[in-house]
Amino acid sequence: MIINPYAFGVAYDPDAQAFFTASGLTGATNLTAINQLVVDLKSYGIWTKMKAIYPIIGGNAALHKWNLKDPRDLDVAFRLTFSGGWTHSATGALPNGTNGYADTFLTPSTSLLQNSSHISYYSRTQSNGLEVEIGSSTGPNPGDAASLLEIRTSGTTYYRVNSQGSYITYSDADSRAFYIGNRTGVSVVNGWRNSTKVATGTTASSGLSNRTFWLGGFNSTGAPYYSTKECAFSSIGDGLTDTEAANFYTAVQAYQTTLARQI
Repeated sequence: MIINPYAFGVAYDPDAQAFFTASGLTGATNLTAINQLVVDLKSYGIWTKMKAIYPIIGGNAALHKWNLKDPRDLDVAFRLTFSGGWTHSATGALPNGTNGYADTFLTPSTSLLQNSSHISYYSRTQSNGLEVEIGSSTGPNPGDAASLLEIRTSGTTYYRVNSQGSYITYSDADSRAFYIGNRTGVSVVNGWRNSTKVATGTTASSGLSNRTFWLGGFNSTGAPYYSTKECAFSSIGDGLTDTEAANFYTAVQAYQTTLARQI
């Protein structure tokens, strides 16, 4: 399906238009939200740092799978493949916490930089269980060379980016927010909740996982962890400066607000 780039009196950004053409996304509000997100990420200098952007828009698995940064229906384009139990709706994609996950096909060891990487997850669910929202590990445990966001287990959110060392953590009262796990140097790692840097650390990077990232779960050689938190956005890419991380939240929150599903 070819979407008229001048529909609703708007000439869309070429990358937004490519996403519309590939996915078949329709609806004035949806198109406006995606276009403005692309424009904002470019204006903040963040677009080029992204390997995968999952806007989770359209209300069903066929539309939620697309990578905004590379909207081809291919593993090498890092589009999602959903497995297990998921509930898809206009507000996002909700994994069931027992076997639901989405494979991104993005392997850190071949696609990311060891000392400059981030992962993000926009959670719309209040939950306090042992869950990993996005993760990848070389071994059976989160302590192996891994990257993950584990949002609010027993009141604590855990951030790990490309390390076998200790987590950085944040005492979290509410798991409904936009979270970023971020590394910008060999010994510089931080965690964000919305526009605030809530955790910092000096844990050295030790390597990149050779297993693909799962969305809604933790991909390891051991027993997997799954999530019950509805995802309304996720991303994987290079590390972000403090200014970029704060601006990233601004762009993503504006996107969610246009769709009337903001937290």
